[in-house]
Formats: sequence, C-alpha cells, structure tokens
Amino acid sequence: MRINDPKLLGPLAELGIELRPAAKLSELTSLGIGGTTDLLRITKHETIPELLQLLDANHIAHKFLGGGSNLLVDDGELPWVVLQLVPPEPDVVLEGNLAHVDAAADLGRTVTFCAKHDLGGMEGLIGVPGTVGGALRMNAGAYGMQIGTYVREVKLYRAATRKIETFRGHQISFEYRHTSFATDDMMLAVILELPSKPYNEILKGIRICNEKRRSSQPLGQKSAGCIFKNPPGASAGRMIDELGLKGLSFGDARVSDRHANFFVNTGHASAKDMLALIADVRERVQEAYGVMLENEVVVWNG
Repeated sequence: MRINDPKLLGPLAELGIELRPAAKLSELTSLGIGGTTDLLRITKHETIPELLQLLDANHIAHKFLGGGSNLLVDDGELPWVVLQLVPPEPDVVLEGNLAHVDAAADLGRTVTFCAKHDLGGMEGLIGVPGTVGGALRMNAGAYGMQIGTYVREVKLYRAATRKIETFRGHQISFEYRHTSFATDDMMLAVILELPSKPYNEILKGIRICNEKRRSSQPLGQKSAGCIFKNPPGASAGRMIDELGLKGLSFGDARVSDRHANFFVNTGHASAKDMLALIADVRERVQEAYGVMLENEVVVWNG
C-alpha cells in the first residue's frame, strides 16, 4: 500500500512520522521473506492515537512491526502499511532492580546491559533475536525461564480503546508462548523487576545458553526461530525429526538439518514456499502422531 496523498503527508510530518515508501519487508524480517509496502517509523509514543485516527479516517489498514524475528510475511504488494517504533536513546533505564525498557529495544542488548549492572534472570533470552516488545507479546522464553515472570508493568497502545494504557503485571496473563494482549495492541514500554546477581555468574549462564544454541540451532541461516509451539508434554522438533523430515524442502524453504523445528530460507524462498512446507509438515505429524501442531511463527497474509 502506498501513501501519496498530499493531505496525508503533511499531517504525518507534523506528527514526526518518518515515511519510508516501498519498504521491502524481506529486508526487515529474519526469514528474509516478505513483500513491499510503506513503512511508518514512530519517534514519539504519544502520537500513536492521532496517527491511527488519521489512518482509519483515510481507510488505510495497518500492522505493527517489531524486530521481525518471529514473522512470515506474504509476498508481493501488501494491502496495509507497517508501523514501527524508533527506539529512544537511551532505551533502557535502571532504577534499583527495576529496568524501564522501551519496546523497540533490542532484546539481546537489553539482557547484556542489565547483566553488566548485576541484574540477571533473563540469561536464557540472550540468543533470542528481536525486540523486547516482541518478546513481551509472545512471552518469549528459553531454558526454563520466560520474560513474563519479571514483568511488573506494561505500557501499550490498546486498539480496543484507541488509547495508550498501562497494565500492571498481575493484570496480564502470561502462558507458554501466549499472553492476554490483543493481536492489534502495540507494545510501547515495560518495567521489569530483575533479581540481583553477580555479573560473572550471569556471564556463565549466558555462555552456557549460547553454547547450547550454537550446537543445536541454524544460527547462520535465515529463520524465524521455532515454527511450531511444543504440544503439552511433547516436542514438535523431536516429532518432525523422528519422521525423517530434516532437509525436506519446497523451493528454497527447508526444514533445518540442525534443528527440525527451524525452517530456513536457503536462498530466495517465497512465503508460498514456506507456507507449503509448514502445511506439509503439520499434516505429516498429525497423521503419524494424531497431534495438530500450532504455529509459533506469526503469519501475515496479504
């Protein structure tokens, strides 16, 4: 979708919105897949309600983009514009054991910054790509921990009320790779309460997690992390592996040889290729195990 009406360009500039026309989402997602649309970069949280009112009044559909690390976007010209936060400087401010973090902050850098100030608990997230906002939305976790454990407050743009609202941690439901946030809510900032821990001890945990990832995940390839959620009491990757599906491919979309729940883009895979691979693997697992795998990757269809 293109925004080229002069009546819109002026108000967007007044709101401090940076317009990047014909942005390639294949360059903004870790899978390297996605069509083109206009990208609106937001520098001030408080302008979001007015921006959304402007887009709605002109019948311009939109989606919120974080770090693009858990996302499969359709091919071609997309029928909506994309909104993305620009991280402020600084994007993490510490106050005792509380970390005030902008949603656009890089997750790995946030974990490292807190660690250097003797705040731990999130070592397992050090190798998870994307933003803090994205981690919040899906309650990202690894190696026995999840970010929801440490959330004390979240500021978000709530689409249902068209307002910026603040929720305390106890008002939010955090479950396995799922939260009570609506799909059209936009994460803006979070306050995390982290346990005090010596930096050297945190560093040891980080190194252990990094080594586990290097030995089991295709870190040098384009992927969106785990494609499927683990069913209760089972492992999606193990089931796919037991069926001998590592290396299965549609075009340049391929089941990783290193981790069967990672699907990689080995060249110029299309969304059509990746969706076909996902559907085929899901069907095979259901036939063999009677289990319907649920996507962990978020799919944006055109």
